[in-house]
Amino acid sequence: MILKNEIFPIGQIMKLHGHHGEMTFSTTSNILDEVDVPFIILEPEGILVPFYIESIRMKTATTGSIKLERVDSEEQARDFTGQTIYLPNIYLDEINTEEIEVGYFVGFEIIDKDNGNIGHVTAIDDSTANTLFIVGNETNETLIPITDEFITEIDHEKKIIRLALPKGLLDL
Repeated sequence: MILKNEIFPIGQIMKLHGHHGEMTFSTTSNILDEVDVPFIILEPEGILVPFYIESIRMKTATTGSIKLERVDSEEQARDFTGQTIYLPNIYLDEINTEEIEVGYFVGFEIIDKDNGNIGHVTAIDDSTANTLFIVGNETNETLIPITDEFITEIDHEKKIIRLALPKGLLDL
C-alpha cells in the first residue's frame, strides 16, 4: 500500500487527448521529460495506485500528453481527469526544489537556526506577491516567506525544513 508521506505531487491530469486513453497533463517539474520514470501514481477512488507509462510527450515545458498502460479508451481515461499526479519520494533528488508544488510542504516542521522549532506548516498562502508558509504551534501562527535565501536544508524523509531567518522577521 502506498502512503501519502511516500510520494510528492508533480502535476495534474487536465483533459482527454484523443480516443485511445491518452491524456493531457500539466506539471510543475520537467522530471517526466528528463528522467526515465517508469510509472506515475494517481488516486482513483481515494486509493493511491501506480500506473505504468506507455508513452509520454512533452508539448511545452509544463504540459504534455501521457498514455498509461491498460488505459485504452476515452471512458477509462475520463476517470483520471483532474487527478493529481504523484511520484515516489525517491525522485525528489532528481528535481529542483523550486519545481515542487508548495502544498507538498504542509505538515513539515520548520526549524530556524537561531529560534529553534517554530512549528509545522499548516497551510500555504499564495494570495500575495510572496508565497508564504503559514506555520502554527500551540500558541500562535507565523507567516514566513518561501524563499531560497532563507531555506538552508530540506529533509524530505524527516519532513523538516531548516531556515536561517533574518533577525526580527518572527517579531513582525
